[in-house]
Amino acid sequence: MGAGLGLQPNGLRCLDAIKPGIVDTLKCSGCQVQRVTLKTSAGETIRTRESTMMEKYGQPLLIIWWWRLQQILASELPPEVIHLNHRCIGFEQNENNIVTHFDNGKTAQADLLIGADGVNSAVRKTLIGDGIPRYVGSMSWRAVVNYQDELLPLNEVILMKGEESIVYLLNVGEGNMSWLARKLLPDSTLSSTFAEAKSRVLREFANWMEPVRSLIAQTTPERILEGPICDRLALKQWSYGRVTLLGDAAHPMAPSAGQGANTTFEDAYELAECLYNYPDLQTALANYDNRRIQRTAIIQTRSAEGEKRYYQPTQQTNQHSPQAFEEFQNWVYDYDPNSDSRLKLWQETVAV
Repeated sequence: MGAGLGLQPNGLRCLDAIKPGIVDTLKCSGCQVQRVTLKTSAGETIRTRESTMMEKYGQPLLIIWWWRLQQILASELPPEVIHLNHRCIGFEQNENNIVTHFDNGKTAQADLLIGADGVNSAVRKTLIGDGIPRYVGSMSWRAVVNYQDELLPLNEVILMKGEESIVYLLNVGEGNMSWLARKLLPDSTLSSTFAEAKSRVLREFANWMEPVRSLIAQTTPERILEGPICDRLALKQWSYGRVTLLGDAAHPMAPSAGQGANTTFEDAYELAECLYNYPDLQTALANYDNRRIQRTAIIQTRSAEGEKRYYQPTQQTNQHSPQAFEEFQNWVYDYDPNSDSRLKLWQETVAV
């Protein structure tokens, strides 16, 4: 399930605050990035930069397989609290409780429902009703395969840029690597079969360097995940009654800044803190909204802008000044769940 995922300092700090020691386990299963190399689609190296995240922020950029991350997180919970094969299709709430409905005909009654069911959230559809996600214009294909060191040096990320297309090569640890391919396409229609999806990505990247084409060609069709890159406009409120949202259900964002999962771990920490520290559910959820909505809205907006710049010529990719870009990165990565400074807004983007 899933492909390579980047855990950044803000997300890692929140995971460590939620469960001390879990970040060390994740580091043993993933790849701590030491350098990032930018190449052309023909394989020509444009530049290589050493990663300074560990030195600047005290945590690295950690690449890990999403499936492995799920295993590690789930292992910290009693197995009886996880119920598989339940797809939420809606809910009903009143002053006393909430009843959630699933497509297998079952229901669950509780005091609180947290909709963490992704960009196509059924909870959000019932709670907010703001339509389908917004296609940002690029299609994505990704897979995890056996590690090939001739393509990808250890502890390195490779980003390759072609004509309105990009490919990432990521070491996801434990003998596996992930390739991620994205291309600007007007049509977000999905392929009807796994084989068709593989044929499509091979066709779209037919003019790329041979190792990339061979890597895709060698991938079993069933391992290739195809999907449109989507986001949504920021909400002004996440919580209504006994229901709130978290992660992609609340603030789906383009992957250019790599903050989807990391801001989700921020949400989880802050929601837990609010539920613990406030005497009633309404006050707790109101404070959760206040802590999270403005920050994630800024990151959503910057991520959408960054997705468009990804496909521009290399010399045009950063429209912000180096100083403004660094200030934004510092504001994102310096988020400390144990400090009140985490609630501080980045002054240059507060108007977004």
